[in-house]
Amino acid sequence: MRKIIVTEYLTLDGVMEAPNEWSFQFWSDEAARYKFDELFSSDALLLGRVTYQGFAAAWPSVKDEAGFADRMNGLPKYVVSTTLEKAEWNNSTIIKENVVDEVRSLKEQPAQDILVAGSADLVSALMAHNLIDEYKFMVHPVIVGRGKRLFSDKAVMKLVDTKTFGTGIIVLTYQPRV
Repeated sequence: MRKIIVTEYLTLDGVMEAPNEWSFQFWSDEAARYKFDELFSSDALLLGRVTYQGFAAAWPSVKDEAGFADRMNGLPKYVVSTTLEKAEWNNSTIIKENVVDEVRSLKEQPAQDILVAGSADLVSALMAHNLIDEYKFMVHPVIVGRGKRLFSDKAVMKLVDTKTFGTGIIVLTYQPRV
Protein backbone atom coordinates (compact mmCIF):
# COMPACT_ATOMS: atom_id res chain seq x y z
CA MET A 1 0.00 0.00 0.00
CA ARG A 2 1.20 3.49 -0.83
CA LYS A 3 1.86 6.08 1.83
CA ILE A 4 0.58 9.64 1.83
CA ILE A 5 3.44 11.91 2.82
CA VAL A 6 2.82 15.53 3.71
CA THR A 7 5.86 17.67 2.93
CA GLU A 8 5.88 21.26 4.13
CA TYR A 9 8.11 24.30 4.35
CA LEU A 10 7.58 25.88 7.78
CA THR A 11 9.01 28.76 9.74
CA LEU A 12 10.09 28.46 13.37
CA ASP A 13 6.77 30.01 14.38
CA GLY A 14 4.81 27.46 12.35
CA VAL A 15 3.88 29.56 9.33
CA MET A 16 3.54 27.75 6.01
CA GLU A 17 2.13 30.59 3.93
CA ALA A 18 4.15 32.22 1.15
CA PRO A 19 7.42 30.28 1.47
CA ASN A 20 8.63 32.19 -1.59
CA GLU A 21 8.92 35.21 0.72
CA TRP A 22 11.14 33.60 3.38
CA SER A 23 12.66 30.28 2.29
CA PHE A 24 15.01 31.09 -0.61
CA GLN A 25 17.76 32.57 1.54
CA PHE A 26 18.22 29.13 3.16
CA TRP A 27 18.28 27.09 -0.06
CA SER A 28 21.38 24.99 -0.63
CA ASP A 29 22.67 21.99 -2.54
CA GLU A 30 21.75 19.87 0.51
CA ALA A 31 18.17 21.09 0.46
CA ALA A 32 17.95 20.62 -3.30
CA ARG A 33 19.21 17.03 -3.04
CA TYR A 34 16.72 16.28 -0.26
CA LYS A 35 13.77 17.64 -2.28
CA PHE A 36 15.00 15.80 -5.39
CA ASP A 37 15.17 12.47 -3.54
CA GLU A 38 11.77 13.10 -1.96
CA LEU A 39 10.13 13.84 -5.30
CA PHE A 40 11.69 10.86 -7.05
CA SER A 41 10.61 8.46 -4.28
CA SER A 42 6.98 9.32 -5.03
CA ASP A 43 4.93 8.97 -8.17
CA ALA A 44 1.92 11.22 -7.59
CA LEU A 45 1.00 14.60 -6.12
CA LEU A 46 -2.16 15.25 -4.12
CA LEU A 47 -2.89 18.96 -3.83
CA GLY A 48 -5.51 21.43 -2.71
CA ARG A 49 -6.77 23.95 -5.24
CA VAL A 50 -4.69 26.94 -4.15
CA THR A 51 -1.40 25.00 -4.11
CA TYR A 52 -2.32 23.29 -7.38
CA GLN A 53 -3.00 26.60 -9.11
CA GLY A 54 0.28 28.05 -7.86
CA PHE A 55 2.25 25.02 -9.01
CA ALA A 56 0.38 24.87 -12.35
CA ALA A 57 1.24 28.51 -13.02
CA ALA A 58 4.95 28.00 -12.29
CA TRP A 59 6.18 24.49 -13.09
CA PRO A 60 5.30 24.09 -16.79
CA SER A 61 7.78 26.83 -17.72
CA VAL A 62 10.63 25.59 -15.47
CA LYS A 63 13.59 23.76 -16.99
CA ASP A 64 16.54 22.22 -15.12
CA GLU A 65 19.34 19.85 -15.99
CA ALA A 66 18.66 17.49 -13.08
CA GLY A 67 15.14 16.61 -14.27
CA PHE A 68 13.24 17.89 -11.21
CA ALA A 69 10.92 20.07 -13.32
CA ASP A 70 10.30 17.26 -15.81
CA ARG A 71 9.36 14.99 -12.90
CA MET A 72 7.00 17.61 -11.41
CA ASN A 73 5.35 18.18 -14.76
CA GLY A 74 5.12 14.49 -15.63
CA LEU A 75 3.73 13.07 -12.38
CA PRO A 76 0.02 12.37 -12.04
CA LYS A 77 -1.54 15.19 -10.06
CA TYR A 78 -4.77 14.91 -8.10
CA VAL A 79 -6.33 18.20 -7.08
CA VAL A 80 -9.06 18.26 -4.46
CA SER A 81 -11.48 21.07 -5.21
CA THR A 82 -15.19 21.70 -5.34
CA THR A 83 -14.74 24.90 -7.34
CA LEU A 84 -12.06 24.17 -9.96
CA GLU A 85 -13.71 23.50 -13.31
CA LYS A 86 -10.70 22.52 -15.38
CA ALA A 87 -7.26 21.17 -14.55
CA GLU A 88 -4.96 22.10 -17.40
CA TRP A 89 -1.57 21.14 -15.97
CA ASN A 90 -0.28 17.93 -17.53
CA ASN A 91 -1.62 14.67 -16.01
CA SER A 92 -4.05 16.41 -13.64
CA THR A 93 -7.30 14.99 -12.30
CA ILE A 94 -9.84 16.89 -10.21
CA ILE A 95 -11.36 15.15 -7.20
CA LYS A 96 -14.63 16.97 -6.46
CA GLU A 97 -16.62 14.41 -4.48
CA ASN A 98 -16.04 11.46 -2.18
CA VAL A 99 -12.57 12.75 -1.33
CA VAL A 100 -11.95 10.25 1.47
CA ASP A 101 -12.94 7.29 -0.70
CA GLU A 102 -10.94 8.58 -3.67
CA VAL A 103 -7.82 9.09 -1.55
CA ARG A 104 -8.20 5.66 0.04
CA SER A 105 -8.44 4.20 -3.46
CA LEU A 106 -5.25 6.00 -4.50
CA LYS A 107 -3.47 4.63 -1.42
CA GLU A 108 -4.49 1.08 -2.29
CA GLN A 109 -2.91 1.19 -5.73
CA PRO A 110 0.46 -0.56 -6.03
CA ALA A 111 2.89 2.27 -6.65
CA GLN A 112 5.25 4.69 -4.94
CA ASP A 113 4.24 7.22 -2.29
CA ILE A 114 1.93 10.19 -2.82
CA LEU A 115 3.22 13.66 -1.86
CA VAL A 116 1.03 16.40 -0.45
CA ALA A 117 2.65 19.85 -0.43
CA GLY A 118 1.13 23.06 0.92
CA SER A 119 -2.63 22.49 0.89
CA ALA A 120 -3.38 23.20 4.57
CA ASP A 121 -7.13 22.62 4.25
CA LEU A 122 -6.58 19.32 2.45
CA VAL A 123 -4.04 18.23 5.08
CA SER A 124 -6.58 18.99 7.79
CA ALA A 125 -9.24 16.91 6.02
CA LEU A 126 -6.85 14.01 5.47
CA MET A 127 -5.78 14.16 9.13
CA ALA A 128 -9.41 13.96 10.27
CA HIS A 129 -9.72 10.63 8.46
CA ASN A 130 -6.30 9.24 9.47
CA LEU A 131 -5.12 9.14 5.86
CA ILE A 132 -1.66 10.65 6.38
CA ASP A 133 1.19 8.23 6.98
CA GLU A 134 4.08 10.64 7.41
CA TYR A 135 4.87 14.33 7.80
CA LYS A 136 8.13 15.92 6.65
CA PHE A 137 8.52 19.43 8.01
CA MET A 138 11.34 21.45 6.49
CA VAL A 139 11.69 24.01 9.29
CA HIS A 140 13.50 27.18 8.23
CA PRO A 141 15.38 29.33 10.77
CA VAL A 142 13.15 32.35 10.41
CA ILE A 143 10.22 33.84 12.30
CA VAL A 144 7.73 35.76 10.18
CA GLY A 145 5.27 36.71 12.91
CA ARG A 146 2.05 36.06 11.05
CA GLY A 147 0.56 33.97 8.31
CA LYS A 148 -1.34 30.77 7.75
CA ARG A 149 -0.29 27.88 9.92
CA LEU A 150 -0.58 24.26 8.89
CA PHE A 151 -2.52 22.91 11.84
CA SER A 152 -5.74 24.04 13.40
CA ASP A 153 -6.41 20.93 15.47
CA LYS A 154 -4.46 19.01 18.10
CA ALA A 155 -2.31 16.14 16.84
CA VAL A 156 0.16 13.92 18.66
CA MET A 157 3.03 12.62 16.58
CA LYS A 158 6.03 10.35 16.84
CA LEU A 159 9.41 11.69 15.69
CA VAL A 160 11.03 9.14 13.34
CA ASP A 161 13.90 11.09 11.74
CA THR A 162 15.77 14.38 11.71
CA LYS A 163 18.13 15.95 9.20
CA THR A 164 19.99 19.22 9.46
CA PHE A 165 21.41 21.34 6.67
CA GLY A 166 24.26 23.81 6.91
CA THR A 167 21.94 26.76 6.24
CA GLY A 168 19.98 26.03 9.43
CA ILE A 169 17.08 24.11 7.91
CA ILE A 170 15.99 21.14 9.99
CA VAL A 171 13.81 18.41 8.49
CA LEU A 172 11.64 16.76 11.10
CA THR A 173 9.91 13.56 10.03
CA TYR A 174 6.91 12.45 12.06
CA GLN A 175 4.31 9.74 11.93
CA PRO A 176 0.89 10.18 13.46
CA ARG A 177 0.11 8.44 16.72
CA VAL A 178 -3.33 6.99 16.30
